Amino acid sequence: MATPKRADKVKADVARTVSGHVRIDARTKNLTKRLLGGEIAIIDHDDLDQVSAQALVACAPAAVVNAAPSSTGAYPNRGPQILLEAGIPLLDLAGPAVMGLHEGVVATLDDSELIVDDAVVARGVRLTHAVVEAQLQDARTNLSAQIEAFATNTMQYVRAERELLLDGIAIPPLRTDLSGRYALVVVRGYHYKEDLHALRPFIKEARPILIGVDGGADALLEQGLRPDLIVGDMDSVSDRGLTCGAELIVHAYHDGRAPGLERVEALGITDAVVLPSPGTSEDVAMLLADDKGAELIVAVGTHATLVEFLDKGRQGMASTFLTRLRVGSKLIDAKGVSLLYRSRISALSLVWLVLAGLFALVVALATTSGGRALFGVLAVRWDDALAFIERLFR
Repeated sequence: MATPKRADKVKADVARTVSGHVRIDARTKNLTKRLLGGEIAIIDHDDLDQVSAQALVACAPAAVVNAAPSSTGAYPNRGPQILLEAGIPLLDLAGPAVMGLHEGVVATLDDSELIVDDAVVARGVRLTHAVVEAQLQDARTNLSAQIEAFATNTMQYVRAERELLLDGIAIPPLRTDLSGRYALVVVRGYHYKEDLHALRPFIKEARPILIGVDGGADALLEQGLRPDLIVGDMDSVSDRGLTCGAELIVHAYHDGRAPGLERVEALGITDAVVLPSPGTSEDVAMLLADDKGAELIVAVGTHATLVEFLDKGRQGMASTFLTRLRVGSKLIDAKGVSLLYRSRISALSLVWLVLAGLFALVVALATTSGGRALFGVLAVRWDDALAFIERLFR
């Protein structure tokens, strides 16, 4: 929670009036793919979650206008707070009519009004840091109800999908061999960039199988790493990711329908594997690594805390929880690896370090008169030694 001084700074940093071209999409993750800096983002997002807010901040919009409530009070979601701390104005509860604006028109956000061509097209609630803090405090009191709903939803899921916990899922043959290897499962979620950066020594030495979950494949490519497997419904991974040479596992519904397969085939990829399974693509990636014999599964950007589960929505919570029960002790969070893992210095690296030190010493001595005299004496001694060896052979 921000201190009063921090709150005052945030409030001062958020402009009251901003203008820019509008960019509109009901799905925030789709909007962030084409949102440019200085534009006004118009979304329709109940309970704006942390990952979506961070993606918006990365695009540097002039403002965000939400047709829906950015916080319903169901749980303490941090999305609105993240936007305000980044100095991005947030207009809440602008109403569904704002989604009907023509994309690209120039709009002005003036306090609590959105204006296009001198006409007010939407009014809402201009969120401030104090209002968001009050909303978070109120939402924390609802966590007990959310925990009860989580438990109820989990039991319903266990009854409906008990085979996921007991038997796992039927994994088709893959050309990527995970047996006895480490697997790194990357989701474009919480702090994935920081975690991937911290894991660079681990990746270099352990050489794990790299599994990108949808947009997680692009996260790997951004770090200069090529994923071995891409798992997901293929709606948030880029064409570059799909065509990077990784083996593709298209997550399908229980009945076999795979909406993402059409996009994959349109790119000329004909060897993608379709995998019907309950749960989320994140769950499928972990179950796949477990079933194929991965010795250890390291998770980057995945869901771990109750608030993160709630950010995902209760429909995705139960399967994620059960997947972790199924995978068990194989699964560890990336933060734990980066804290416990320390890169070892190889013998070759030590040799090069010593040689570099000796070279630096020689260069330093060569710049002094005493050093040059020493090298002269050594040269004479070297000539004497060579002459002695030559006499022995004669």
